[in-house]
Amino acid sequence: MIGYFTCGFQLFFITVHLPAYLIDRGLPASIGGWAIAIIGLANIAGSITSGWLAGLMPKRYLLSAIYFSRSVAIAIFVLVPLSPVTTLVFSVAIGILWLSTIPPTSALVAIMFGPRWLTMLLGLAFFSHQVGGFLGVWLGGVLFERTGSYDLIWWGSIFLGVASAIINLPIVEKPVVRPAVAA
Repeated sequence: MIGYFTCGFQLFFITVHLPAYLIDRGLPASIGGWAIAIIGLANIAGSITSGWLAGLMPKRYLLSAIYFSRSVAIAIFVLVPLSPVTTLVFSVAIGILWLSTIPPTSALVAIMFGPRWLTMLLGLAFFSHQVGGFLGVWLGGVLFERTGSYDLIWWGSIFLGVASAIINLPIVEKPVVRPAVAA
């Protein structure tokens, strides 16, 4: 659930605030539109590839790599000089990682808790995603209004991504042992 919280935080913040961030930094509004479009296109390839990789490697490592890679992509984006090219390269990278957490997370839940509880548990995780999304959008606006900059929220996104990468590493990919129910 913490991973999905981070996912929502990062993705909703980027979706809502990236175009304004780019305009604030002097780029034309059209670059924000292209960035969101490219994220959507790259997301298709990233999600399919993630599903394929989830069948080949430990899912916890894949999730950790996705969250860590998002943090690296965001860090590079905020550290390099901003231009249309760096924005569009970032959009491809973040798009590939956009919803790529869904296949390995879904597979882990199915392995650990079985198909009977899959929809309920993924629903709870998705609720966490929505809470993270709300906070990413809201805090992005609040921090920008108070500081005149998106820097704190970008670095917060990086921190959450690294934390989620670490949290996913110790997951045990086997069914959870449940005590027998007394009759």
